Amino acid sequence: MPGAYPQLIQLDQKKPLTAVIKEVCDKWNLPGPDNYALQYADGIQTYITESVGHFHHLECITLCMSLLVSGRCAEDLYKGIQSSDSGVRCDSLKLLADVSTDITFAQEFISRDGHSLLVKIVEDAHESVSHLSLAPLIMTHTLTAFMELMDHGIVSWENLSSVFIKKIAGFVNAKVLDTSIQQVSLAILESMVLSSSSLFNEVKQEITLERLISHLQVTNQQLQTKAMALLMAMLQAGGEADRQNIIHSSSSVGDEMAHYLYVLQTVRLNHLEARMRTPLDSYNQEQRDMLHELRQAAFETESESGLSNERRRSLCAKEFKKLGFSNNSNPGQDLSRCPPGLLALDTMAYFASRYPDAYSRFVLENSSREDKHECPFARSSIQLTLILCEILRIGEPPSETGSDYHPIFFAQDRLLEEFFCICIQLLNKTWKEMRATQEDFDKVMQVVREQITRTLSSKPTSLELFKNKVNALNYSEILKLRQTERLHQEETLAPPVELKERLKPELLELIRQQRLNRLCHGTLFRKISSRRRQDKLWYCRLSPNHKVLHYGDVEGETETPSIEALQEKIPVADIKNVVTGKDCPHMKENKGKQTKEVLDLAFSITYDVEEYSLNFIASSRTDFCLWTDGLNVLLGKEMSSESMRSELEILLSMEIKLRLLDLENVPIPDMAPPIPKPPSNFNFCYDFSQAEQ
Repeated sequence: MPGAYPQLIQLDQKKPLTAVIKEVCDKWNLPGPDNYALQYADGIQTYITESVGHFHHLECITLCMSLLVSGRCAEDLYKGIQSSDSGVRCDSLKLLADVSTDITFAQEFISRDGHSLLVKIVEDAHESVSHLSLAPLIMTHTLTAFMELMDHGIVSWENLSSVFIKKIAGFVNAKVLDTSIQQVSLAILESMVLSSSSLFNEVKQEITLERLISHLQVTNQQLQTKAMALLMAMLQAGGEADRQNIIHSSSSVGDEMAHYLYVLQTVRLNHLEARMRTPLDSYNQEQRDMLHELRQAAFETESESGLSNERRRSLCAKEFKKLGFSNNSNPGQDLSRCPPGLLALDTMAYFASRYPDAYSRFVLENSSREDKHECPFARSSIQLTLILCEILRIGEPPSETGSDYHPIFFAQDRLLEEFFCICIQLLNKTWKEMRATQEDFDKVMQVVREQITRTLSSKPTSLELFKNKVNALNYSEILKLRQTERLHQEETLAPPVELKERLKPELLELIRQQRLNRLCHGTLFRKISSRRRQDKLWYCRLSPNHKVLHYGDVEGETETPSIEALQEKIPVADIKNVVTGKDCPHMKENKGKQTKEVLDLAFSITYDVEEYSLNFIASSRTDFCLWTDGLNVLLGKEMSSESMRSELEILLSMEIKLRLLDLENVPIPDMAPPIPKPPSNFNFCYDFSQAEQ
């Protein structure tokens, strides 16, 4: 007993509890046993009562109990909270908040109409409650005790007055107030909203969205949580029209309101970050059980108790493979990637338990197919959860300027899970529309991502509306939209490009073909010996199929020799590089002895792992440019000669002039005009001394 030395007393559990309490009171020489009760002294200090069977079902072990005056305690606290001494009143309310968690005490206190006394304390509270020394503590203890008493369900929430509701709402809306008072006030309003529609309507009139969201932006996590709970309760308790009214009833509109809603959405979704960043632990029994429940829900597995360990493992591996896990012997490894981590397991488990028919249909439909068109449920679910995390930006802190929110998320408690359930069925539908195989997995996921993002961009206000819209946006519609956007981009959004840049590729190809044609025709080259005699000639030409270079010695400056007459050849595929000037092997051998003119005309091709080379000295700079350009074309390299640049400029200038004539509607004939006949005489001249006008 408080204030006395403890005693070890053996209680006879076969006797009524009232008789036992009387015996204990007799040992302590206490009158009035009806006013006393036994209470646990350790742990949760609840009373031991006859009505809930606590006493007769206690284990036969030594328990630490206190003998307390239950009725007298309630009476004393009832008087204490009305004391004129603020210190006594504060202490009494603090004790009341602690003991009100016990239903036995709550019944005693409420039977004395004590809860009404707490309501009156709140109703009579001064608006400047935070300015008095003990006032914040008194109000915090009052509200906490009231909340604890009401949680037992003994008194109906609907009995509360409008004055009380306005006062509690005032505490929440106050910009400067003790956070402890605001936390409890938010919890009280949440319980009101969830208890009845009439209280929901009253609370809705008193609480502003801006104030609730401002509580989400403070550093106090408990205050954030309570504000989130109240806002979600208000959004869920009302119908579609109520949800829209709550969101739009604020005096703030436009960007500011969008930012408020964005912050709310971000804070709520980020509660999932911990699960998203936690990989599955293969040694965690609860997580392993969730995996096996997925398997059993899909295949309605019979009892495995009579199976050997080897047979059970084989059966599990087979079914996990059908379920779509990549590592069917240890499916937990599929969930080791973070993100999505355990969040993927949560979404799959929710789908299986919330929509068992749809889940079984998905798995069985795909696991029974043998045409390589099966959609793997587990792999798809893991990737889909990752996509949803990316789309919804889970784990990213709210930015100061963000405003991209989704109205769909303000009408659901398990918003991500319900969202997943719609999207996983969409994925299966899209998979079939695309007639996809395992090789098309990434392509299907890209289409599904596009279906989701396009639908969310239309800001659907309910899950049902989102479901209808996203299912209407099938694969065929996605292809049409892509084609339309591509054409629109090409026509109106393409960056400006000069006409020359557009013409260059076509004209460069024309020059490349001319160079290859010239190589096919071939060229006569002279050999220069160490004595600088240039009396030996050789010919080189490219085969018509552009695969072989043929070359050989010739006698005199004859006509173009046939390919058969040229005995030597080099496959183009063996050519490694083209070098010019002083880098040529035959120039290095005579280093310092060659003139600049010869260096400017020399080029070589190296072939067969660069151990061999074929050396050239062109007869003119034109031949040099034609051959080096042509060889670079054969090797897939860019042409770089000055002849190429000059010819490109001439062709560009000519083509642009023709285009300009076309713009002026000047007819350009397809055939060249005939050459006029010569004049009858040439008795005319042009005076070049006259300047042109």
